[in-house]
Amino acid sequence: MNSPIVSILMPIYNEANTLIQTINSIQLQSLTDFEVIAINDGSEDNTQTILKQFSSTDKRIKISDLPRVGIIKALNHGLKQCKGKYIARMDADDLMHPKRLEIQVNHMQSNPDISVTSSLVESFPNKSSNTGFQRYVDWLNSLITDDLITNNIFVESPLPHPSTMLRTKELIQLGGYKDNGWAEDYDLWLRYFSNGKRMDKIPYTLLSWRDHPTRTSRTDSRYSVENFIRAKVYYLSKQILTSRDHILIWGAGQMGKRISKHLLRNDMPINCFFDINPHKIGKTLRNKPIYNVNDLPKTFIKYKHPILLVAVASNNARSLIRRQLNTWGFTESIDYWCVA
Repeated sequence: MNSPIVSILMPIYNEANTLIQTINSIQLQSLTDFEVIAINDGSEDNTQTILKQFSSTDKRIKISDLPRVGIIKALNHGLKQCKGKYIARMDADDLMHPKRLEIQVNHMQSNPDISVTSSLVESFPNKSSNTGFQRYVDWLNSLITDDLITNNIFVESPLPHPSTMLRTKELIQLGGYKDNGWAEDYDLWLRYFSNGKRMDKIPYTLLSWRDHPTRTSRTDSRYSVENFIRAKVYYLSKQILTSRDHILIWGAGQMGKRISKHLLRNDMPINCFFDINPHKIGKTLRNKPIYNVNDLPKTFIKYKHPILLVAVASNNARSLIRRQLNTWGFTESIDYWCVA
């Protein structure tokens, strides 16, 4: 029997209330050559019964029942069973656009240099421009090209995991999913980036991404701001900063403090900070001077092999800072990286 072209990798924990709707959206796909690798991660609700009902009439749905092991072990368990050339990640509370698989497979086949493709997403059941989640969705949807994703890789996780399609062999070669104490999907994108892999998004909305109070990203400590910073600094230290002798930081506020704390823990050489706040300029942070941002260009050129890290956690401020740095002749991803 020929292997399907796509394996839909879907870990499930207590999603009986949404699982039927999710599987229905999968069964409505225009591309039908797929398998569903459904990993029941010790669910205590009606998840197992629902899965068995679907698999009894649709042999493409394959179930693994595990004791509660957590999402990373569940994903790796499912990955070992995937027979498809491509893996489409899916969560058991989201909805696929009917042409998601068809569009993503065509894109991957037409772009062999792309290792991971995502899509635009829409939040549901409620959309509000005032929520942090919706602001995050809007930011995600602004990052389409590999260049934009690369430039923002240290700002925040740039790809919504359940919207992605990956090449199965590459995912296995990169070690699958790892538990480093921070979000497994962000760790994966940082590993793809560190290995020179290209990632992009298809500019169509192919996933409805459910927001609710019990989202893992809201309840699991691995998704905390502190652990995201740990992930950023770990991969910055492994690659970007290894060839730099001097680190300058734009931002002496809370994010600058937190980033610098972890940089120093990783023995990274911080030289100074820059800020626009007159109450901070002239003082010190981590025993390093805080300068006026207007002094940045002349200070930067004094150092051999310097790098600037922009640690300001505001989309609007980040855009203004990028514009100013570009005006001064700084090149993003060479002279500076945004890290918040």
